[in-house]
Amino acid sequence: MSHHSDMSEFHKGLVWLRRDLRCTDNATLAQALAACAQVYVAFVFDTTILADLPRDDRRVAFIHDSVTELAQALEREGGALMVRHGDPVTEIPALAQSLGVQAVFAGRDYEPAALARDRAVSRALDALGMRFELIKDHVIFERSEILSAQGEPYSVFTPYQRAWLRQVRPADLAPHGRATDLKRLAPAPPDVGAVPTLAALGFDVPEARRMAVPAGERGARQLLDDFLPRMAHYHERRDYPAVRGPSYLSVHLRFGTLSIRTLAREAHAAMLRGGEAGRGARAWLGELIWREFYFMILHHHPCVVERAFKPACDAIVWASGAAADAHFAAWCEGRTGYPLVDAAMRQIRQTGYMHNRLRMVAASFLVKDLGIDWRRGEAYFARALNDFDLAANNGGWQWAASTGCDAQPYFRIFNPVTQSEKFDPQGRFIRKYVPELAGLPGKAVHAPWRADADVLAAANVTLGRDYPHPVVAHDVARRQTLARYAVVKTPAVSRRATEGGAPA
Repeated sequence: MSHHSDMSEFHKGLVWLRRDLRCTDNATLAQALAACAQVYVAFVFDTTILADLPRDDRRVAFIHDSVTELAQALEREGGALMVRHGDPVTEIPALAQSLGVQAVFAGRDYEPAALARDRAVSRALDALGMRFELIKDHVIFERSEILSAQGEPYSVFTPYQRAWLRQVRPADLAPHGRATDLKRLAPAPPDVGAVPTLAALGFDVPEARRMAVPAGERGARQLLDDFLPRMAHYHERRDYPAVRGPSYLSVHLRFGTLSIRTLAREAHAAMLRGGEAGRGARAWLGELIWREFYFMILHHHPCVVERAFKPACDAIVWASGAAADAHFAAWCEGRTGYPLVDAAMRQIRQTGYMHNRLRMVAASFLVKDLGIDWRRGEAYFARALNDFDLAANNGGWQWAASTGCDAQPYFRIFNPVTQSEKFDPQGRFIRKYVPELAGLPGKAVHAPWRADADVLAAANVTLGRDYPHPVVAHDVARRQTLARYAVVKTPAVSRRATEGGAPA
């Protein structure tokens, strides 16, 4: 829609924010401001989602902090944020009706539950004679915007990435809207009220449980400013959990406290400048493109939510019963006896964050060392990860389990000890999260069961008392996994048989 100076398409519009908690470069807000003479803004704390979460869920505190900051930002511009607590399927049409708007605008979502919610809202608004406008905002390319030469969606990442890079134009990465458009924000209605407290929403998140990353647009900007000078070295540092390699922006991307366009524009420009720094930028842009790839896969193949992307993989018989349940508990609690796996699982329990390389290591261990269904691990990450996003979490788990699109071949099985020696060579990350092993020297920290008795004694470590024996022997587990996957007809080996190129 073009900018009209006086001729607006609608007298009044309502912007319903969901995973786009920002004023800046918000495509939905920009479209509404261009199409309406007056724009109201709302956010709903969705009880259908919140009901299933623990009372101390740190993601709710992050959203609450971000919503509070956003309400203040809109107020400074002469507008207001109307915050509701309930089921948006009834709340949004009721609010739209009470405000007398002609249209409701929202950022398009791609998850099955969100699509069902939006269809229900659309029907309710339709019955009231109102338009429901869904706007592309949280990806650069969506749905069928990138297709193969045959007009088919891609199922392999590398050709998708090449097509994405060929297709992207400066306009795709340009920010939406101008600060001057905010003068069309409608002033607060008299009953707007304050943002409800966390307690009023039924949550109590103690300080110790809160995320280490700062919330809101300001927090996102702070992290981006910290990362930009480091982006040049991203490709060299990103695999080492004890090093500040990643951007730590994933939770901000998840809740839209900054726009994907801002990130992709910075990365793309640095990549085009080339040189050594261009390599880091290209690697990081690749992670942003993986994110879009998985949204596209979810759109075209919603069945991945319940089933393997490769149908043949649904024939795999996973470990079950009491022994498998005990193994699963040991994995969740970080007591498998494999120090890097345990450190990773304790990191996610304590902080809600897990380093990307470790997500692959931990997932591979659950599926290929313990023989446990990837869906159990996926569900655990969905509850524990600050940046949980259905498309990326499902894609990453199916990648690790070799059941997904462009996944690693099933016979490539991460060795948790070699991964540890390679990516945490000094054992710094292990010592931080598995402090009971902190006294072990050099190599011993990666595989304590291989250490000599006197080395263990000097470090005050008795296996089975201070730290567990390994729950399985990796080489035995590896043979069992190859047998378990034999039901899958051997596909051609993926060309991308290196350990790089894995999803963010």
